[in-house]
Amino acid sequence: MSVGEIDDAAFTYRIGRLLAAKIKAFGINMDFAPVLDIFSNPNNTVIGDRAYGTTPQSVEKHGIQVMKGLRDEGIVAVVKHFPGHGDTDADSHYGLPSVGHNKDRLAGFELIPFRKAFSEDADAVMVAHILVESLDRDLPASLSPVIIGGLLREEMGFDGVVITDDMTMRAITDNFDIGEAAVRSVVAGSDIILVCHGRDRQAEAMDAVKKAVEEGVIDEARIDESVARILKLKEKYGLNDNAVGYPDVDRLNEKIEGVLSKWYNSKWYNDN
Repeated sequence: MSVGEIDDAAFTYRIGRLLAAKIKAFGINMDFAPVLDIFSNPNNTVIGDRAYGTTPQSVEKHGIQVMKGLRDEGIVAVVKHFPGHGDTDADSHYGLPSVGHNKDRLAGFELIPFRKAFSEDADAVMVAHILVESLDRDLPASLSPVIIGGLLREEMGFDGVVITDDMTMRAITDNFDIGEAAVRSVVAGSDIILVCHGRDRQAEAMDAVKKAVEEGVIDEARIDESVARILKLKEKYGLNDNAVGYPDVDRLNEKIEGVLSKWYNSKWYNDN
C-alpha cells in the first residue's frame, strides 16, 4: 500500500527489481507476487495493506510494474489471488470466503488488474480459495472448472502456469480432504498444487492424483498439459539446480538504501 501511495510507476518498478535481486541472491527463482487484489473492503483482514490500492487503476498501475521488475531481474512473478480476494470479509486461512458480485461487476472491477497482467504476458497466476457464487456456487475458485477452465483459460485467454493457494488453508481443509481437493483442482485445470504444511499431506495429495490418473478420473493428457507449461516456463527463465554463491548482503543493502533514500527524500514523504 505504501508503494501505491507514492504513486510513481518508475519507483514501483525499481521496488520489483529490488525484491527480485534479494531473493535471487539466495537461489529463489519464483515469487508469489504481486498481489493484484483491490483493497475495496475495509473489513478485509487477509489482503489489507498487501494491496497496492483501493481502485483497479492503482492496483493495475503498480502491480504490473512490480511484475515487470521481478521478471526483468529473472524471477518468475505469480500474480494473485485470481479472480480477486479484495472484497471479502473472511480470511481464507481460517474459513471459506464468498464473493457475491455478478460477472459484470467482476469484469469491471476485480478482473481489471488481472486482464492487464495477462496482456503484459504474465507467466503464472495463483488462484484463490474463495467462493464466487455468481460463477460457481459449489466449489472455490481453486477447484472450479468454471473459473479455471472457463473464465481464466477460455474467456481471458491465459495459457501460463496456474498455481493454487496453499491447500492446507482452512478454506480447503474444513470442506475437503487434501487428496480430493488436489484431484478436483487438477481436473479444473491447475498446473501446480501447493501443499505447504505437512509431509503427510503432501504425500496424500500426490497419491490421490496418481490414483486418479490410474483410475481414469484424471486424463493423462491433462497432466501432460501441465508438465508442458511448467517445462516451458523453466526453459524461459533458464532454471536449473546449480548452487548459488554466498550472497553479497552489503551490496544488496546498498541497492535497497539507494532506492529507498529517494523515497524518504521525496516531496511525497515530506508532505505526509
